[in-house]
Amino acid sequence: MTDISKSRVRSVADFLALKRSTLGILAMVALILLGERMAERFLPIYLMALGGGALTIGLLNGLDNFLSAVYSFLGGYLSDRFGTKRALLFFNCVAMFGFLIVILIPAWQAVIVGAVFFLSWSAISLPATMKLITEVLPLEKRTMGVSMLALVRRIPMALGPLLGGVCIGLWGERDGVRAAFVVALLLAIVATVIQQRFIKDTPSDAAKMRDRLAAEKNPFKLLHHMGSDLKRLLVSDILIRYCEQIPYAFVVIWCMKTIDSPVSAIQFGVLTSIEMLTALMVYIPVAYLADKGGKKTFVLITFVFFTLFPLALLFCQSFALLVPVFVLRGLKEFGEPTRKTLIMDLAPEDRKAAVFGLYYMLRDMVVSIAAFGGAFLWLISPTVNFLTAFVFGVIGTVGYAIWGRDVNGSV
Repeated sequence: MTDISKSRVRSVADFLALKRSTLGILAMVALILLGERMAERFLPIYLMALGGGALTIGLLNGLDNFLSAVYSFLGGYLSDRFGTKRALLFFNCVAMFGFLIVILIPAWQAVIVGAVFFLSWSAISLPATMKLITEVLPLEKRTMGVSMLALVRRIPMALGPLLGGVCIGLWGERDGVRAAFVVALLLAIVATVIQQRFIKDTPSDAAKMRDRLAAEKNPFKLLHHMGSDLKRLLVSDILIRYCEQIPYAFVVIWCMKTIDSPVSAIQFGVLTSIEMLTALMVYIPVAYLADKGGKKTFVLITFVFFTLFPLALLFCQSFALLVPVFVLRGLKEFGEPTRKTLIMDLAPEDRKAAVFGLYYMLRDMVVSIAAFGGAFLWLISPTVNFLTAFVFGVIGTVGYAIWGRDVNGSV
């Protein structure tokens, strides 16, 4: 490679905020999520095939949100105490154990137990990955770094359901999902090897390994580290997640079982791929603009897209009509990396992973109620479920438009 070519590669890498450790994180996330999403997106269908009902699906979704809450704080604590690299190794092993349970025991009860270990991998690993990104990248590149993470996450999230749909088409709803979990286990093993090879401990990790008491294990003692601006964002975010989680587990049921012209598993995989590809298209330009200016506008636009999705979904009864609605669903990722970066910017420098985990713990513990409650709303009718979600979205969006603040404190 010539010097000019090397210079161009470095320029592109600098623009996209790519370093050795961030590349290791991106590879790990891509591989684990590819396997996970091959199966996870079809878990409601799998539960029904194993004899579970609507309340079982609601339990799974509520459990996911509750565990995400607990694991978010746990992830931040373990990252602060043992360092990013060691914490991620532990998180990967926990997820693989969950995959094994579902592979070996074809019963809906085993799915619930396995979900305790694998469904919240993203939640427990997120504080560690966010901490690493903010420590290895300068302030003006953090949104780009987080956006690259989000972009890479969406590639397996787009391909995973499509491949999972193919598995179901080939082997049926029961054996197809179990085959997808076998693939997930193998990919997680490869991801763990890559993660251990490429990710380096940061200077703060080394310091905390020398003084393990630096990590705060009591979440209530961390509350005073959350400023008023971060708390306003948290309240709006909770309302928006109510909008998302009330119908979340039933979207696949609506598309494959409820509408006038139900879609196949492969078609639903295509719809999910459309959603993720839409998200991929907006990440980099939005990250560039958000790093140059304020972040509130991009977060607010994201909340609008979250709000519109359940209302639009209610009026779609065929694959052709569902396509633009899943494009809309992809646009809800418009400012998600920006929102995560805003959380890290508002968190104190010496407690970023822990406060980030605390934020997600508080958010997801409250939202877990909505996730389980969505099952009861669905039993009344899908219309009640979707319209209730829409109302929560409107309240959260309007509230953030009025009270939300940017990093610099300007409305």
